[in-house]
Amino acid sequence: WLALKDDHYCFISLTLFPKETGDVFGLQGQIEHKLAFLREHVPRDTRLVLIGHSIGCYIILDMMKREPRLQVRSVLLFPTIERMAATPQGRLMTPVLCRLRYATYLPVFLLSLLPLGLKTSIVKFYLLLFVFFFTCALSSANAMYMGSQEMVQVLERDSCTIGQNLDKLVFYYGATDHWCPVQYYQDIKRDFPDGNIQLCSRGFRHAFVLDSGREVAAMAAKWLRDDLQGL
Repeated sequence: WLALKDDHYCFISLTLFPKETGDVFGLQGQIEHKLAFLREHVPRDTRLVLIGHSIGCYIILDMMKREPRLQVRSVLLFPTIERMAATPQGRLMTPVLCRLRYATYLPVFLLSLLPLGLKTSIVKFYLLLFVFFFTCALSSANAMYMGSQEMVQVLERDSCTIGQNLDKLVFYYGATDHWCPVQYYQDIKRDFPDGNIQLCSRGFRHAFVLDSGREVAAMAAKWLRDDLQGL
């Protein structure tokens, strides 16, 4: 997260435990968590730059919809903002996320039944292994739970919010993105011909952080510099 104040950018960390916002591990709870952070810690007149990737783009658009007074510019990278379950990857993952995810809860439940005395008596290596396994299983269950919600909640594109904030948005679509087919890029480009909506020509994949993080970061930084010069 990035804040623009007095012509300078500063990073704002959102790595904190969520407060009680209902279903905190669900998609709507995550959106409300981000808004709660801004309301509590960021002055209302702060100009913000929000950079989202994949479902983060959906979260940003929903935040802009719920808080139209936000002074924000947003960069949306490989945006999954519509019809996720209908995409090639969505058709593959929907059954897994919506049904098979319950299998991940079993080891978490079984491990939670161990008495505290037995846990503390395990030798250090096995205890560390247990903690690692328990944490991974719990994290996977939470991630799959949110993923299942994305499949059923991310449906039609929010064209109203996009239209109202078009001059504040940069879209960057992948040319071979199985979470967001090129057809989605063509559709939004047709509906918003004046928007800053780009199609990747450099071969970046959806999970660009695995091999092209520096290149995408440099590209986004250039957009921010150009935008700053225009303020």
